[in-house]
Amino acid sequence: MKKITSLALALLMSLVLAQSAAAWGQLGHYVVGYLAQKQMKKSSLKKVNSVLGTMSIGRSGTWMDEIKSDKAYDYLYSWHFLTSDDGEFDAAIQEKGGNAYEAINQLKTELKGGNLSPEEESQKLKMLIHIVEDIHQPLHVGTGKDRGGNDEKVEYFGKNSNLHSVWDTEMIEGWNMSYTEIGDELYRRLTPTLRSDYRNSTLEDWLNEAVALRPLIYKLPENKKLSYNYGYQTRDAVEERLLAASVRLAQILEEIYP
Repeated sequence: MKKITSLALALLMSLVLAQSAAAWGQLGHYVVGYLAQKQMKKSSLKKVNSVLGTMSIGRSGTWMDEIKSDKAYDYLYSWHFLTSDDGEFDAAIQEKGGNAYEAINQLKTELKGGNLSPEEESQKLKMLIHIVEDIHQPLHVGTGKDRGGNDEKVEYFGKNSNLHSVWDTEMIEGWNMSYTEIGDELYRRLTPTLRSDYRNSTLEDWLNEAVALRPLIYKLPENKKLSYNYGYQTRDAVEERLLAASVRLAQILEEIYP
């Protein structure tokens, strides 16, 4: 077996770190994108697909995590999340490099305004898709005290983990379903009334929804060992967040590409 060079090892580690830090994980992003596609008007979906090229909406949702290993995109680090005490947006307590709240508004404005090269438009659209999805993972609206649950160390089915990773990836992957299976199941629950409720909301409402889930998220056993019981208690909330993200993503994409 050939020895792994230091450069190859460094590249491998950067990919591992990028994957471990991925919000919603690949499966969650694919679920939201798949659901959004099922809801969108054909004319809007055609325009979005033209901009994204060979990537689907679901695949595009993972792009902003995958490029974390490229230092040229280091400025995007803090765009994945924001800090909120009680559901409000306070610019004074955000990271200096930006935040998810302001990034969503900025990217929407830039994409609606046009005057972008095809490459710029494609990248900014992928960013917007990802961040809209991220902000519906409630730990991406953090308290400012534990890095969105990353510092909350837990065991998940006997393996060392942290609360953020459990919500991003491990619970959803534990369902042992494909993104289409999860998406089709959730789509059955999307009534016209529920869709209208999700669409008639503001970005501030999204923050309040995330903060409202904190008591459930942080209801941990004293030994911090999580398994079936925690998953049972939180599954409805995880599924609801995926569904809400898909409705709002579809709405935003239709606004930009009517």
